[in-house]
Amino acid sequence: MRVRMILPALTEATSPHFRPIKYSLFPPLGLATLAGYLDPGDDVVISDEHVEKLRLDDEPDVVVIQVYITSARRAYEIADGYRARGAYVCLGGLHVTSLPQEAVAHADTIFLGPGEDTWPQFLADYRAGAPKPRYQSRQRTLAGVPKIRRDLIKRHLYLVPNSIVVSRGCPHVCDFCYKVAFFKGGKQFYTQLVDDALAEIDRLPGRHLYFLDDHLFGNPRFAASLFDGMSGMGRLWQAAGTVKSVLESPNLLEKAVTAGLRSLFVGFETVNEANLAGQRKYQNIGRDYEAAVRRLHGLGVMVNGSFVFGMDDDGPDVFDRTVEWAVEQGIETATFHILTPYPDTALYTRMADEGRLLHSDWDRYDTRQVVFRPAAMDAATLEAGYWRAYRDFYRWGSILKGARSKQTLRGKARHLAYAGGWKKFEPLWDFAIRSKHVLHALPLLEAVLTGFGRHRPQTELSPATDPAQPVVATPDPAAIN
Repeated sequence: MRVRMILPALTEATSPHFRPIKYSLFPPLGLATLAGYLDPGDDVVISDEHVEKLRLDDEPDVVVIQVYITSARRAYEIADGYRARGAYVCLGGLHVTSLPQEAVAHADTIFLGPGEDTWPQFLADYRAGAPKPRYQSRQRTLAGVPKIRRDLIKRHLYLVPNSIVVSRGCPHVCDFCYKVAFFKGGKQFYTQLVDDALAEIDRLPGRHLYFLDDHLFGNPRFAASLFDGMSGMGRLWQAAGTVKSVLESPNLLEKAVTAGLRSLFVGFETVNEANLAGQRKYQNIGRDYEAAVRRLHGLGVMVNGSFVFGMDDDGPDVFDRTVEWAVEQGIETATFHILTPYPDTALYTRMADEGRLLHSDWDRYDTRQVVFRPAAMDAATLEAGYWRAYRDFYRWGSILKGARSKQTLRGKARHLAYAGGWKKFEPLWDFAIRSKHVLHALPLLEAVLTGFGRHRPQTELSPATDPAQPVVATPDPAAIN
């Protein structure tokens, strides 16, 4: 059987003049995971339009397309072309799960939710000549999932080819989160067996890893065992966690640092606490953001702070206040978003009921454009403030001020290299991407993560003695900036 697996480019990643490095960070692990279920004799190709030009003149038997909201138009275009030539087309992913009634017109089969249970069932049905038009995930487990087909990934096209996912979903339920809709109908959060996760890590060459899990610390018992197993591997890695996990998991963060954690993506989301209850971001309510940043920096972990603008309690002053706070805390990098009501989320339903949605042009649902009527400012103010926040945070003056907050010369240099290198050298990144040499920058990233030498944390590391009790979806590249 000839199988073509495609990740179409997000609309915002297709400019002929500018291509941010974030769209060449990670390979499509979701598709590579599904490829692991195919028979050894099957001929399979994975194509990622973010890093290569698609050739669509082949004649596969089955085409599998992963669909995000801002790639939906392109995905349907590709799907319609293959169906017209007789290929059997499968569509799945976040957008398909949210709007199956839209996707079904462009596919022979659609998949709703993660694919660990539905994809192997489809393959059996297809080989028997009786594939169904729709598969809904119900059984959620990562036990027995085959090895990811990393041999199909073109490693040289990515800065971080060693990306990995050891869990699915998130234990929290926020109104604006797309993943809540994706995992409905079954478990919202589940993990691999620790031994399976460690075996996958051991397969990866080099030192650097990036965990793409929505919340690597979501199951503290699993995370503690994972970090214990990674200790001594000599890895350097980055991941995502919450303010709550930084402040309230006894010794878990120390275990992570001992295992090689050097940078954490943290969803602060807003400096207005009134917004948190409105978006059901309960895990952040009443928690000391500054203490979380101090704790991470004290252990030598850089912070990528995530912030969302446009919540109902945000006024025109929110942009300056957010940037000022982030710079004063010495946060190394920041990711800003305009609140975006994705279909099938609680936020979307509420906005629709209130008549606040402006349109359904999915290409513009990219967290950079305003697609709803804000409550406390107009759309133009919100969009202008979003872009100003990026400019102000990444001005050299702001970067230098953040660097000065670090206590050591090595810490200051690390901050300058990471923050400055990420945003101030876009033309160089663009050249590296277009010339297919972006992977050559990985040693520089590793040097920055280590602090240009062996890092000595400012607080004593201690072994954890009381770990607390107790996705296939590739995270949206737009979530990591």
